[in-house]
Amino acid sequence: MANQVIRIGSVGLGAIWTGVHEPGIRKSPDLELAAICDIDAEKLRLAGEKYGIDEAHRFTDYRDLIACPDVDAVDICTSNDAHFEIAMAAVEAGKPYDIEKPITMTAAQADELAQATQAKGLPNMVCFSYRFKAAARYARELIESGKIGRIYHVDMQYFQAWGLPHCDTPRVWRFIKARTGSGALGDLGCHALDLVRFVTGKAYTRLVGHTGTYVQERRNLEGPGMGPVDVDDFCNYMADMEDGVSASFQITRFGYGRGNYQRMEIYGSEGAIVYTLEAQPGCADEIEVCIGDVYAQAHAFTKLPIPEQCRSEQMQSFADIINGTGDGKAATIEDGRINQHAVDAILSSAESGRWVELA
Repeated sequence: MANQVIRIGSVGLGAIWTGVHEPGIRKSPDLELAAICDIDAEKLRLAGEKYGIDEAHRFTDYRDLIACPDVDAVDICTSNDAHFEIAMAAVEAGKPYDIEKPITMTAAQADELAQATQAKGLPNMVCFSYRFKAAARYARELIESGKIGRIYHVDMQYFQAWGLPHCDTPRVWRFIKARTGSGALGDLGCHALDLVRFVTGKAYTRLVGHTGTYVQERRNLEGPGMGPVDVDDFCNYMADMEDGVSASFQITRFGYGRGNYQRMEIYGSEGAIVYTLEAQPGCADEIEVCIGDVYAQAHAFTKLPIPEQCRSEQMQSFADIINGTGDGKAATIEDGRINQHAVDAILSSAESGRWVELA
């Protein structure tokens, strides 16, 4: 039986939509872009003309898009402060949805959204994009098959550079707490939290965090003058995980020379894995391993080719979930809920200077 072609309505037409979601929708044989929504009328018009969406299917109010009978599923790509209300509206309408991260502004909202979604049994996906990197999936396979034995340590770095003073990035919504919840932590750190949990298969039990802000104000996008920055530019945190795994994280928008750089080192009793993303400009995700006594004694890490079965596409995965053919590896609203509790714990710890236990 052929898969259903799913008519997608996208809410929020910013960089993440134009760079990831729209190309993924276009690439999938099971998805069709049916409607778009943005509060910026000019951006909406330009996108409609570019992607062939007629005026009847362009909306400035997300409620109208969700109510549109030509929309089967909702694609949520807005700023963080709008995630909860749009997703709840999709749930109330009984429509499947995918949602950018972090899923909500608080753990309490995440609990409510997850409960409502699960009560209706709606297909859903959280866009933790790095679960779809082939090297990360291969690392997960190697760990699941016992290749590195018991995991002892994980070290995770996620560095970007666009916050540095010389970049002169204005006060976009990602620097405003009321719209984003947190800074580098919610933007990059939540990806790191999910990726480590995904690859190792271990849950977090307690966390301790430290945050800071280097640039205290930035030029306003609208109007003259400067506006305050009230979120973190960097966040370092440590975590205890199940089975005695110890993890450390370094997250920053001030990583001079970096683009979208990630490095995860995993050390076990019988081997080690190093996952990297964009180690050099244009470099894809890669994996190196050191497994076995001979390699350990030589301190030799070997780059591995990645099996074809580890390759996947984010938006195709959303289509597969709706069509009942998902591989079970994409993040669900429950994964998003767990992640939001970890983010809130790190923020609480950064204020108190103490470890915070997760229930």
